[in-house]
Amino acid sequence: MRPLRGIALKLGSVLVFIVMASMIKATSAHVPAGQAVFFRSLFAIPVIVAWLGMRHELATGFTTRNPLGHFWRGLVGTSAMGLGFAGLAYLPLPEVTAIGYAAPLLTVVFAAMFLGEQVRMFRLTAVALGLVGVLIVLSPRLTVLSPEAASHREAFGAMLVLGGAVFAALAQVFVRKLVNTEKTPAIVFWFSVTATLLSLTTLPFGWVWPTPFEAGLLVGAGLLGGVGQILLTSSYREADASLVAPFDYASMLFALLIGYFVFAEVPTLTMLGGAALVIAAGVLIIWRERQLGLERARQRKSMTPQG
Repeated sequence: MRPLRGIALKLGSVLVFIVMASMIKATSAHVPAGQAVFFRSLFAIPVIVAWLGMRHELATGFTTRNPLGHFWRGLVGTSAMGLGFAGLAYLPLPEVTAIGYAAPLLTVVFAAMFLGEQVRMFRLTAVALGLVGVLIVLSPRLTVLSPEAASHREAFGAMLVLGGAVFAALAQVFVRKLVNTEKTPAIVFWFSVTATLLSLTTLPFGWVWPTPFEAGLLVGAGLLGGVGQILLTSSYREADASLVAPFDYASMLFALLIGYFVFAEVPTLTMLGGAALVIAAGVLIIWRERQLGLERARQRKSMTPQG
């Protein structure tokens, strides 16, 4: 285990994914979300295949014992991606990032509902705290009685991003089931393939011919998506998940910087306060997961016969 290397890889993946999202956002006024999903998924495939080839894991990446599981994971994951990309056209990048933090909180709830995972009061309290933070971030977009209430367009964007977070949480539930039978390379590869094919179903809803600049951004977003996935996967090979997971929240810093300097988006105190609450809840859940993992490890060790 190389923890510092794992942290560096995780931060690299977070930065790459935020840059990717900003490239999608730059095209969102003209390019439909379904078309953006197609480019993001298609051009990630050669990057992932090259990486698997370098690691001599092509056979593992192509082999699957649960094709239907990959389809359902692809369906909910593609829905999450499409809704998130659509929301980028309506809301500032930091706000989209903050609302997206609802996904790991909802994963805890869905894992208890659909996988039978035991969730005690500590994590439920942290989830509730985080969801309050999400509501704080959403409140300016949904408060119809306030004189500063957002337009219907912004409220619609907020609902799109929140819907994307729900689907992203469901996708994680499917991934947790897939890891019981599938290797990580197969999960990564077949998601990109499935998302590419599913995105084609949005063709009748008005794809456009992108400008050369937009096409460059879309292809670049796809390539970066593949690189980000590789960095993310590699980070968990180098260090414990409980160590690198909190660095997901560095995405807020990157989103604030890119939003301000690229899109001239100035964050509000309400958004920052709500985001801080969600981040605190997420870190508490990660800390609790680590404590439970250490406790389970001690129990297994105590039950091992001593020679």
